[in-house]
Amino acid sequence: MHMTSWLGIAAIVACVPSAVAAATPPAAATPRIDAAQLPRIATVDPRFQSYNVEMAEVIGGNFWKPYTPQSIAAMTSPSGTEKSGGVVGQDPTMFQKRAPIDLANPRLRKLAAALGPAYVRVSGTWANSAFFADTATPPSTAPKGFDGVLSRTDWSHVLDFARAADAKLVTSFTISAGVRDSAGVWTPVEARKLLDYTHSIGGHIAAAEFFNEPDMPVYGGAPKGYSAADYARDFAVFRRFAEAAAPDMQIVGPGSVGEGVLMPLMGGAGMADGLVSTADMLTAQPPPKFDVFSYHFYGAASIRCAAMGAGAQTTAADALSEAWLARTDTSYDFYVKGLRDRYEPGKPVWITETADAACGGNPWASSFLDSFRYLDQLGRLARRGVAVVFHNTLASSEYGLLDQTTFAPRPNYWAALLWHRLMGTTVLDAGPSRPGLHLYAQCLPGHAGGVTVLAINNSRTQGAAIELPLASRRYTLDAATLEDGHVRLNGTTLALGADNALPALEGRPAAAGAATLAPATISFFAMSNAANPACH
Repeated sequence: MHMTSWLGIAAIVACVPSAVAAATPPAAATPRIDAAQLPRIATVDPRFQSYNVEMAEVIGGNFWKPYTPQSIAAMTSPSGTEKSGGVVGQDPTMFQKRAPIDLANPRLRKLAAALGPAYVRVSGTWANSAFFADTATPPSTAPKGFDGVLSRTDWSHVLDFARAADAKLVTSFTISAGVRDSAGVWTPVEARKLLDYTHSIGGHIAAAEFFNEPDMPVYGGAPKGYSAADYARDFAVFRRFAEAAAPDMQIVGPGSVGEGVLMPLMGGAGMADGLVSTADMLTAQPPPKFDVFSYHFYGAASIRCAAMGAGAQTTAADALSEAWLARTDTSYDFYVKGLRDRYEPGKPVWITETADAACGGNPWASSFLDSFRYLDQLGRLARRGVAVVFHNTLASSEYGLLDQTTFAPRPNYWAALLWHRLMGTTVLDAGPSRPGLHLYAQCLPGHAGGVTVLAINNSRTQGAAIELPLASRRYTLDAATLEDGHVRLNGTTLALGADNALPALEGRPAAAGAATLAPATISFFAMSNAANPACH
């Protein structure tokens, strides 16, 4: 398998000090950030911060079973790390049947719209085998060769939600046995039905991946023995179909997962068969060509998937560590530097799924502890020019931005909302980060010349400081405990008001000069009068 390991990736370090200051440890220096002078280093899409609604949510299917104290104890016990049988990631005890998500829910729509403009991706493993019932009355069970039924009503709800949330729709198509001819070749029978119905009711699919996670084809519903050559053959059929049926739909791909970080950590545990190298897919004949290069990133497998091996797991104790946060860069280097740059040079990069961990997220994914990973990941990827990042999910499982039952905002939602309001599309160089102090900067939306600096103190015990020569408005996130499900902004717990009203999210005036950063806090400093020429 063509992959690399995350081991040996160095922690982020500060600049080499001058000879005069060589006696001062870099960690003790207070970086000075002159917002007016920060140069532009990248530009991201206006819909940079996007999200997923899984097809399993739309049609009502099995999704990750919520944690309970008892299940967490069982999963983290020594016996819980042993595989109990079945395909890794498909053990039925990890899933729970769920009713379709209510995409018309006023709270859900209001909170999603507050993150707009965005992309909403409706895909996932369940989309690979969904039958589109293009009839007034859908069948009660899926026909042979499919697993799950997508009705006209289901899909119209998706299109209505996208319009209400100012979210352009991204999806993928069915590739299971039900759409293959006698020779096993993919046919566009289901894709054509879905596109025709979408157009008939005034909807639009902005972009599509051929199918979800093709480097794990057997686990995603493709025929047994599916190979890189099969993918290239089928993709050529898909590309010809898409260019004729939806010429304005961007073709995104390949949408692979795991090769840069997770699979090396697993050591192939339970998954040696049925995997296809992305490098092999990109070099098969005819080589697939994309409008946008995409991949998925999960830095670990959640404790639900303990069968993937102990190396694939992480812990809450490591959630602020430099090695954990740096896995974002390791995955980027594998897929973008190692594959995009070689086979699809210059193509925009989208990460079409990411969260704290595969298999629904770890228990702490719903707490403030994961907001460090979330915002640090956005900052790292923006600096590298990744155009769009899709968080998985908007409102399902522990990694959802919203609680899947009540749609109440979790800490990552508030983090997302602050990013959306304060971090624009022009990315600036805030200078080097270092262990315990990660720095990012982007133009401040709505203010010509304005700049926002994001300072993340990921140390649990050590304070830090930065020097800002301009006055700013400060937005500091913290929590009573790191694994708290609530987050505070400048000391006030964030919560919805009457009729789901969002709080004002007002910053606190901060004078020019040194700004101290308490341990385990995240701070945005918005300087509307920075007069940075890159931000006009």
